[in-house]
Amino acid sequence: MLRTRVIPCLQLIDEALVKTVRFDKFEYIGDPINTVRIFNELEVDELCFLDIRAAVEKREPNFKILHQIADECFMPLSYGGGIRNAETANRILSIGIEKVVINSAAFDNPDLIARVASYSGNQSVIGSLDVKKNVFGKYQVYSHDGSRKTGKEPARWAQELEKCGAGELLVTSMNLDGTWSGYDVELMKDIVEAVNVPVIANGGAGSLSHISEVVRRAGVSAVAVGSMVVYQKKGMGVLVNFPDRNQLRDILN
Repeated sequence: MLRTRVIPCLQLIDEALVKTVRFDKFEYIGDPINTVRIFNELEVDELCFLDIRAAVEKREPNFKILHQIADECFMPLSYGGGIRNAETANRILSIGIEKVVINSAAFDNPDLIARVASYSGNQSVIGSLDVKKNVFGKYQVYSHDGSRKTGKEPARWAQELEKCGAGELLVTSMNLDGTWSGYDVELMKDIVEAVNVPVIANGGAGSLSHISEVVRRAGVSAVAVGSMVVYQKKGMGVLVNFPDRNQLRDILN
């Protein structure tokens, strides 16, 4: 296992696996179950699935597909999307998914993270922040798949999520999502320095050097990768893959 986790972060819309660019246009990637099987063969350490439209469409998680994913997946698994109450979160955890990712619901129901953490432990809850930088260079947290401004400053909201009981934070740069241009190191560093829980950097990974840079300069505990592991290369077709593990060990351990 790698000392710094490299986590494929896969986007769902109901039962379809997709990939977005800057939280806007998306492309159909394929079947999530077949994708899990490939990642099993590649011996990936951890997987994350996010139903990106569940909150906007006010849908509950698709438990049929989650059961299938959990039954097929050989590695630790996290899921987010459509989790609006503790009962739904606990149901997800009960089917064998180790962690729930909570984003939009934390704004509407501030006690949700604390309730889930008190039942299943802090390690079972990932607080998620979707962050956009405006033309003046100011960062702001968004919710509901990037469709709502929250008025929250990222580092302060990260601290609130930690205080509520989140055992880990997933921080996504909306500006860099799907661009292959590298992580927002400044944003990630600000969050890392503001909290005492592990931070997962997400948004923009396009090469091993991007992974190395955000780990070295921002001090994140893990990195999430999307486009890199579902496409052959930028601008090319779908190919589920994972970076060479020996090279990852060289740059991360």
